[in-house]
Amino acid sequence: MRWPIVKTTPSSLVRHCRAVIRSCGRHSSLDAGQKLHAASITANLLGLPKAFLRNVILQMYAACGDVGSARKLFDEIPVTDKDTVDWTALMDCHGRFGSPMDALNLFVIMRREGVSVDEITVVSLFSTCARVGNSVFGVQGHTCMVKLGLDFCIKARNAAMDMYVKCGLMIDAKRLFDETTVRNIVSWTVLLWGVVKWEGLVKGKKLFDEMPERNEIAWTIMISRYVENGFSMEAFRLLREMILGSELQLNSTSLCSLLSACTQSGDVVMGKWVHSHALRATIDATTNIKFETALLDMYAKCGRLSSALQVFKSMPAKNVVTWNAMLGGLAMHGKGAMVLDMFNEMLQEIKPNDVTFTAVLSACSHSGLVDEGRKLFYSLENVYNIKPSMENYACMVDLLGRAGHLEEAEAVIRRMPMRPNEVVLGSLLGACKVHRMQEMSERVVRDLVRLYPHNTEHHVLLSNMYALSGKSEKADSFRKDLRDRGIRKIPGISTMYINGQVHQFSAGEKSHPQIKEIYSMLDEMIRKLKSAGYLPDIASQILSGGGGGVDSNEEEEKEQALLRHSEKLAVCFGLISTKAGTPLYIFKNLRICQDCHSAMKIASKIYEREIVIRDRNRFHSFKDGSCSCSEYW
Repeated sequence: MRWPIVKTTPSSLVRHCRAVIRSCGRHSSLDAGQKLHAASITANLLGLPKAFLRNVILQMYAACGDVGSARKLFDEIPVTDKDTVDWTALMDCHGRFGSPMDALNLFVIMRREGVSVDEITVVSLFSTCARVGNSVFGVQGHTCMVKLGLDFCIKARNAAMDMYVKCGLMIDAKRLFDETTVRNIVSWTVLLWGVVKWEGLVKGKKLFDEMPERNEIAWTIMISRYVENGFSMEAFRLLREMILGSELQLNSTSLCSLLSACTQSGDVVMGKWVHSHALRATIDATTNIKFETALLDMYAKCGRLSSALQVFKSMPAKNVVTWNAMLGGLAMHGKGAMVLDMFNEMLQEIKPNDVTFTAVLSACSHSGLVDEGRKLFYSLENVYNIKPSMENYACMVDLLGRAGHLEEAEAVIRRMPMRPNEVVLGSLLGACKVHRMQEMSERVVRDLVRLYPHNTEHHVLLSNMYALSGKSEKADSFRKDLRDRGIRKIPGISTMYINGQVHQFSAGEKSHPQIKEIYSMLDEMIRKLKSAGYLPDIASQILSGGGGGVDSNEEEEKEQALLRHSEKLAVCFGLISTKAGTPLYIFKNLRICQDCHSAMKIASKIYEREIVIRDRNRFHSFKDGSCSCSEYW
C-alpha cells in the first residue's frame, strides 16, 4: 500500500509553527521553544513576508521569562511589523522577570512612538508599579488610562486599584472602588487585601463580612493575616468555616500563602496542619514543586530543620527556588559545611543564580568559612557568569567584617558598581562594634544617617558604642539629638506559641496575665544561673538616661534591666507552661544580645531543655550548655 504524499507549503508550515510556538509560551516550555526557533531559522521561515513568526517567537520568550532573547527578537522586528501585543509582551516580561524600570521606560517610548495602548497594556503597567511600589508612575498611568477611555474596563480598574493598594494609597484605592459601579469579586478582594494590610484585622474582618461573595483568595487573605499576627485559634475557626460552611477548598496557591504566613510568624502548628491537610485533600501535594518548596522553607525557618530536609529529600523534582530555600534554611542554622556540600550537589543538577550565592555566602559568614566564601564571591562573574547582587555584596561584607577583615570589607564596598544600601553599610557597622573600630564606625554612620535618616538601629548602635567606650557625654548628646528628631529605638519582642496561642514579651513586660508566675520563675532561674557561673554583662546594658558611671544604684538598675530582657521572660514562661524536657522555640524580632546568649547556654544545661531562638539573622539552638552557632554570630 502506498501512502499519499502531502505537500507542505511554506505558509502552512508557518501556521503550524506559530501554533506550536504559542503552545510553548502558554506552557512556559522554553527549551522546546528555543528548538523551534532554531528550526525556523534553518528552514528560512523568519524572512517570509507577512509570516510574523518573529512576533510569535518574541511573545514565547517573553512568556517564558527570557528577557534577553525577547529583547533581541523585538529589536530585530521592523517597526512596521510591531504591534501593541509585541510591545506589551516585552514590557510585561521586563516587569516580571527583568528590570521594572525598563518596563516603565518601554511604556513611555510606546506613547512617544504613537503605539496604541489597550487594557492589557495598562494592566501590565499597573502590575509593574505595584510590584516596585512606584506610585508616581502609577498615578500617571491611571490618568493616561482615563484619557484613553480605558477606565470602563473592570480588569484595568482593578489593576489600578491594586497598584494604589500595594503602594499604600488607600484613600485613592477606596475612591476608585466607590466609583466603580460594576464590581466583581476581584474588586472586593483587592480592597480587602489593602484594608487588612494597612488598616488592620478589625476593619478587614468588617469588610470581609460585607463582601457579597468570597472566593478562596479572600478567605486566604484573612486566614493568612490572622496567622501572621499570631491569632491561630481565629485562623483555624475561619478555616473550618471556609471548608465546611462555604464548601470551598484550599488550592495550591492558598496553601502556599498560608505556609508563607506560618514562616513569617513562626507558627509551626498551623504549618503542620497545612501539610497534613494538603496530603489528605490535594492529589498533587507531593508533586507540586511550589508547595513542597514553601513547605520545606516553613519547616526550616520555624526551627524544624530535620523536617525540612526530609521534605527536600523526598521531592521527586526540584527547581532553583527549591535548592535556594534549602540552602537558605541551612544557612540560618549555621550549617556552613552542609551548605557547601549541598551547593556542590546542586551544580550537578541545576544552574545557580544570585539568590543561591546569597544563601551560600550567608552560610560561610555564619560559620566562619572566610576562605571558602571569598573564593566563591570572586568567582561569581568569571566562573558562574553572574553579576553580584546587592545581597551578595552585603553577605561578603558581613563575612569579612565578622572575621575582622574590616579594611577588605570597606574596599569591597568602595568597588561596588551600585550605591550600597543600609544592609551593606549596616553589616560593616556591626563588625565595627564587635572589633571596636570606632573611627571607621563613625564614618559609616555618617553615610547611613545621610542616606537613611529614619533607621533607628544604626543611631542606637553608635550611641551605645560611645557609651561603652567611656564617651558618656558624646553618647548623651547623640541620644538627645535622636529624641529631638523623634527617633525612637525599635523595642525587642520575643514571641512563643504554646498550646495554639501566641504569647509576646517585651523587655520588662508587665501586661501578661501570668506575669507574677513568670517573674517568680525568673528569680529562681537567675539564682540557678548565677550558681552555675553566670555573671550579668552589665557593661553591655545601656540605660536610656546616659552612658554610665560607677554609681551602685545605676549598676543595680542595669542588672535588673538585663535580667528582664524579652527572651529571658519568654524562656521562663516556657518553663512554667510546658512539660519537662519539651524544647522551647522563641522568635525574636531583633538580634539576641551577648548577655542573653550566655544565659541561654547555661539555662539549657540546668533545665535539660533545648532552647531554640530565631533572631533577626539566624537560629541559635542552645543545648547542654552550648550553642549551635559555636560563638560565631
